[in-house]
Amino acid sequence: MEQDDPGEALSELRERRLGALELLQAAAGSGLAAYIAWALLLQPGFRRVPLRLQVPYVGASERQVEHVLSLLRGRPGKTVDLGSGDGRIVLAAHKCGLRPAVGYELNPWLVGLARLHAWRAGCAGSVCYLREDLWKVSLRDCHNVSVFLAPSVLPLLEDKLQAELPAGARVVSGRFPLPTWQPVAVMGEGLDRVWAYDVHSGGPNGQASPEPSSASVPGAPRSQVG
Repeated sequence: MEQDDPGEALSELRERRLGALELLQAAAGSGLAAYIAWALLLQPGFRRVPLRLQVPYVGASERQVEHVLSLLRGRPGKTVDLGSGDGRIVLAAHKCGLRPAVGYELNPWLVGLARLHAWRAGCAGSVCYLREDLWKVSLRDCHNVSVFLAPSVLPLLEDKLQAELPAGARVVSGRFPLPTWQPVAVMGEGLDRVWAYDVHSGGPNGQASPEPSSASVPGAPRSQVG
C-alpha cells in the first residue's frame, strides 16, 4: 500500500483552511452589508420615533394588496396608507379609483422609492407620499385607511383611529387584526389575511367608534363586505 505524500497532505490541509476562511469572510461581509442597509435605509426614520411605537418595514405582498383593494374599492373619500413603505398600496389604490390616495412614511429612503415607483408608473403628479410620523398626522378627513403594523402598536392605533376618524370611515388592517374591534369582513389566509372595520358616530363625546357586525367571521378565510 502506498503511503500518502506528506507534501500533498499539507497542501490539501492548507486549501481546506483557506476555504473555511473564505466562507467566514463571506458571512462577515453579508452581515456587514445587512447592517449598512439597515443603517442607511431603515434606521433614519426610527430615530424620531419612541421605541414602543417603532414598526419595522415589511413590504406588502401582491395578494395582500389585492385584498386591501377588494375591501376598499368603490368607496369615496380620501384613502391613506399609514406607514406606506415603498408606496405599492397607495399606487394600486389610485389606479383602481380610490382618490386622493396618500401615503405617510417616516423613512426618507422609502418615500423616495415610493415616488420613483409612482414616476415609473406615470402617476407622479397624481399620488402623494409624505414624510410624516403616522402617529402625528391627523386622520379627521380620511375615509379609507390601510395599515400593516406590528401587533404591539395596534392597541395604541385603535385609540388614534377612534378619536380621529369621521363617521363612515373604513379601516383595513393587514397581517394582524385590531385587538378589540369587530371586523365587518375578512379576506385571505395566513399572512395574506386582512380585516375590514367600519366606523360610525356615537362614541364617547361624539368620537368615532368601531361598528360591530354580527355577520363578521374573524376566522374565515374569505368573506364578502357587509
